[in-house]
Amino acid sequence: MFKLLVIEDEAKIAGIMVENLSKAGYDAAAVTEFSDILPEFIAFKPDLVLLDIILPFYDGYDWCGKIRLFSKVPIIFVSSKSTDMDIIIATNMGGDDFIVKPFSIDILLAKVAGLLRRTYSYDNTEMDIIAHEGLIFNRSSGVVSVNENSMKLTKNEAQILALLLKNRGKPVSRERIMRSLWKDASFIDDNTLTVNITRLRKKLRDLGLENVIETKKNLGYMI
Repeated sequence: MFKLLVIEDEAKIAGIMVENLSKAGYDAAAVTEFSDILPEFIAFKPDLVLLDIILPFYDGYDWCGKIRLFSKVPIIFVSSKSTDMDIIIATNMGGDDFIVKPFSIDILLAKVAGLLRRTYSYDNTEMDIIAHEGLIFNRSSGVVSVNENSMKLTKNEAQILALLLKNRGKPVSRERIMRSLWKDASFIDDNTLTVNITRLRKKLRDLGLENVIETKKNLGYMI
């Protein structure tokens, strides 16, 4: 069952959308906290987003840009702002389609079905995102984001970060990390892991995160 997230601050409209999408067989939910949408987005892991432009705190363009830093999830803008410039901005920010308010439920359902079919007929990869204290990491793409900034990690850096995030709060030994990266750690120079950890720390520092990865003497590394 596809999961659809409605980002609409008018409760009546959001309720109508969720109700009709649910009747059509989707797992639909509406955002409730508009000051920071990302935690609900990450927790729900939607397959498609329906996004209004006029929202409290930050507008839909801004949230679309933030989502696009770490996710390729299809986004349909649903808004009464419908000038050519509005549609151009929505598209440039990463929107996949646009529905003008007031809208027909039949049109909404048709647009949703069409975009889901086009997206997931060719790409069945599941969104795999981990969030931790302002850091958002997409394990599938290897992209780590903090606020407006994002950076692509190397394969080894991504594997190290994923392992440490999965075990956050607990130290992970150097041997375990090395075996995760290279299977047989006995043939790998111990300094190779140190180099990878150093590079990962620098990238996180460049994104504005200091001391994310701690060294635990005789135990390994920990987030």
